[in-house]
Amino acid sequence: MITVTKTFLPPLDTYQQLLQGIWDRGQLTNGGPIAEQLEHALRRHLGVKHLLYVSNGTLALQLAIKALGLTGEVLTTPFSYVATTSSLVWENCRPVFVDIDPRSLCLNPALIEAAITPATQAILATHVFGFPCATEAIEQVARRHRLRVIYDAAHAFGVQYRGQSILNYGDISTLSFHATKLFHTGEGGAVVTSSDELAEKLAYMRNFGHQDANTFIGLGINAKNTELHAALGLCVLPHVPALMRRRQALTAEYHRLLAPTAVQCLAALIGASNFSYYPVLLPSEAHLLAVVAALGEAAIFPRRYFYPALTALPYVAAGAAACPVATDVAGRVLCLPLHHDLTEADLARIVAIIRRHV
Repeated sequence: MITVTKTFLPPLDTYQQLLQGIWDRGQLTNGGPIAEQLEHALRRHLGVKHLLYVSNGTLALQLAIKALGLTGEVLTTPFSYVATTSSLVWENCRPVFVDIDPRSLCLNPALIEAAITPATQAILATHVFGFPCATEAIEQVARRHRLRVIYDAAHAFGVQYRGQSILNYGDISTLSFHATKLFHTGEGGAVVTSSDELAEKLAYMRNFGHQDANTFIGLGINAKNTELHAALGLCVLPHVPALMRRRQALTAEYHRLLAPTAVQCLAALIGASNFSYYPVLLPSEAHLLAVVAALGEAAIFPRRYFYPALTALPYVAAGAAACPVATDVAGRVLCLPLHHDLTEADLARIVAIIRRHV
């Protein structure tokens, strides 16, 4: 069986060595030394000023929304994982969808200004599949209208843009360290900011509002993560460069094999940024369904990331007509298997099946 992704697990003995220290100390959570060590290692690896390790990427988004005091309309993308929208609704904000750029699949900055109303407070954009948003254009609009900017960077671990980390753009960026991600801690996430003030606020917010053991300085939630998860992350992190190189080689092979077909390889057009995903556009949804069925018969399982468009969610006031590009793309986009254990022979099998149906 070939799945769309596969979790990388580091050598068990390296993890067990860190577990021994956790057992000796008897501290499993509440800001233990392993979690602090992971935060330091990630700040250095990613080139960011403040990074706070949290329970998952969804809580990272909720903390970002709450830390910025958002309560009104937030302009956001209809093409992302559901958490991008559900986090806004959960925090009593109203998502207002702005259609995507047909090339990058990220929020289209040319359409943002027309969607701004007196109730608009912020922009929440996703670096889809790790492809960078048009950050300069987005932030120019944000400055003109005094809007806050959050980037959902769940797919964008390690992405560099214009000579620096993509995470340094906006007021806050959020990461997911779910087991399916390039870098993971089993479950986990992070909030990233360059603002000292926001970092201080996020720090107490993720820990019930504690300033110290007996003092609460603000509203908080339990968004901490454990020493066990942090230890896994410390063991995975040194392998990330090699994992990226392997994915880059497989990406190049996909490009070569799919070049003669009618399949549109998005990473080839945009330039893959961290090789986390291999998304393609099929000529039609009928072609996509035929390919998915044929691959499934061969025990190969791609994923329809992201389907349907978020305008179809039952708890938002939007419809397919609101964002025609996102609706069209969601019907035709497919992520092909891409992970460290795949071989060139696996890719040849996958593409041979695709070519029979496209």
